[in-house]
Amino acid sequence: MLSASLPGGTWTLGDLTVTRFGYGAMQLAGTGVMGPPADRDGALAVLREVVERGITHIDTSGAYGPHITNRLIREALQPYPESLHIVTKVGATRDQNGGWPPAREPEALRRSVHENLQTLGLDALDLVNLRLGDAQGPQPGSLAEPFETLVELQRQGLIRHLGVSNATAEQVTEARAIAPIVCVQNMYNLAYRQDDGLIDALAADGIAYVPFFPLGGFSPLQSSALSATAARLDATPMSVALAWLLQRSPNILLIPGTSSAEHLRENVAGAGLPLSGDDLAELDKIGR
Repeated sequence: MLSASLPGGTWTLGDLTVTRFGYGAMQLAGTGVMGPPADRDGALAVLREVVERGITHIDTSGAYGPHITNRLIREALQPYPESLHIVTKVGATRDQNGGWPPAREPEALRRSVHENLQTLGLDALDLVNLRLGDAQGPQPGSLAEPFETLVELQRQGLIRHLGVSNATAEQVTEARAIAPIVCVQNMYNLAYRQDDGLIDALAADGIAYVPFFPLGGFSPLQSSALSATAARLDATPMSVALAWLLQRSPNILLIPGTSSAEHLRENVAGAGLPLSGDDLAELDKIGR
């Protein structure tokens, strides 16, 4: 176990202690997050590498594959280490064209929770995020009915903790008025900074913020500030972007995904890159 070498330390989600550097399992499925992986043995190997490195936070969803990623996690890691916590999402399904249509009706959510339990081989899910909005991002509207369905399943003992994903600040407030949440999972990175205020408010209340697609397609060509900082530090732009996220706020948890064990190791090393105050000030200008 190499958890002592992981950047960022740990964070507590309710009663679950997780490493701030986690792993997103989305890329383990096939092209377009559909079907089996091209390299099944490689997918199993990277999951085992995750645990060997001491990472205790894996993010997944029954929609990945669909169900393929969950089954890979079960095959690679069951019996699960006591320290490992698997986070999943419900609220979207897949269509034959690879789309992500919403599935937030009460019966669809109940079915999705039970499918996650079955495919992961668990009696209860550590944390379930309700996915809102659509592929374009968060959309306004009440989350009361779907969120209350998950609260009911939590009371039945099938879910330990709740969160929301792809949510507006107003939806986060509404969810918290219904039941406690332990995390918000939204799009956020150096260039996409709409949630700055929300991150700070959640940090003050001890609630985690988990950016998905943390690099957001970001490339050196899109930012001279990023490429200049990376060159000065003799690092890759990806390393700088991951390190910036960890240093942006103590409640930010990373879930970068990869299907390569080598790339996983590179991400871990990159996220630990020390950034000076001058580096952070320069990078901070990118999203302003």
